[in-house]
Amino acid sequence: MKKIIIKFGAWAATLPILLFGSNALAGSTKTNIQNLDEIGDNMGVDTSQSLAMVVGETIKFFTSTLGLIFVVLVVYAGYLYLTAAGDDEKVKKAKKLLGQAVI
Repeated sequence: MKKIIIKFGAWAATLPILLFGSNALAGSTKTNIQNLDEIGDNMGVDTSQSLAMVVGETIKFFTSTLGLIFVVLVVYAGYLYLTAAGDDEKVKKAKKLLGQAVI
């Protein structure tokens, strides 16, 4: 029963990220930034590198990097699991690595 709860929890935690992660970036951020640029131009303020843009780009960079690391770890853990050939130590190592990647 504990294994089922752990598996369900892992799926429940990762499924929204996999399904709806790109929707977070699909909003009208370009429009909002363009509106800020227009307001800044009208007021004589340079908003080409606003704080929101810098923070957004930084978050985007770290999220993309973490996503790439996650995919590499999951593929590597899957490779270890498939090539374990019944060796319990390799299977445990692969499962542990997969769990750590998800966390």
